[in-house]
Amino acid sequence: MKAMILAAGPGTRLKPITNHIPKALVSIDGKTLLEHQILKLKSAGFNEIIVNVHHFADQIIEFLQTKNNFNIRIEISDERDCLLDTGGAIRKAAWFFDDGKPFLVHNVDILSNVDLKNLIDFHQNIDNLATLVVNHRKTSRWLLFDKQMQLKGWYNETTGQTKPQGINLQLYQRYAFSGIQILSPKVFELMEKWNKVFSIIDFYLSCVEKEIISGYTNDEIKVLDVGKIQSLEDADIFLKNCVQ
Repeated sequence: MKAMILAAGPGTRLKPITNHIPKALVSIDGKTLLEHQILKLKSAGFNEIIVNVHHFADQIIEFLQTKNNFNIRIEISDERDCLLDTGGAIRKAAWFFDDGKPFLVHNVDILSNVDLKNLIDFHQNIDNLATLVVNHRKTSRWLLFDKQMQLKGWYNETTGQTKPQGINLQLYQRYAFSGIQILSPKVFELMEKWNKVFSIIDFYLSCVEKEIISGYTNDEIKVLDVGKIQSLEDADIFLKNCVQ
């Protein structure tokens, strides 16, 4: 199975740590974030992974070389010339996902106890464009789902902005996106007319009228965003108590 790790971000929320290393190489419990993700993917059966790079890209490439790519196929999607945002990054990696099968995309700075095998099974049993892992946790930017857990909109609690504009918030359930998702290869066809740089969430929101984007959640899902300084202090405890 194939997967992508999104590791190109500048790690602004982790400064000053990321003044000298990329976010992907920040260490937690003796392993870099990138290593945590690769090992989790390997244990779930993923043996082909592409990693996008931008900030301190050479350090990430060198790290993978020293680890012998963890004895699986690992490719690099080079964004040093232009950071493409999540949607643009996925589209740039289309050449890698050439087998016509669904694939996983995982943010490098997300720790979770999500069972990736169960997630894959869930996605393969329904006819949808994408499956997004979501849960109830503190956030200011919510994804809005109907009773069938199909994505219908987005809401920024801080600014009051909604997508689509004017959507009735009372009709939908609010969930936080985890940065873990399964995509069907059909996404590449639908992305063709998009600009070079774009958000995957904006892309999904443009598709909700014609395509099914499902939310995947349960009461057991625990997620920690370690892309910010405050969360680094909690990460060791989270790994010991929550990650299986």
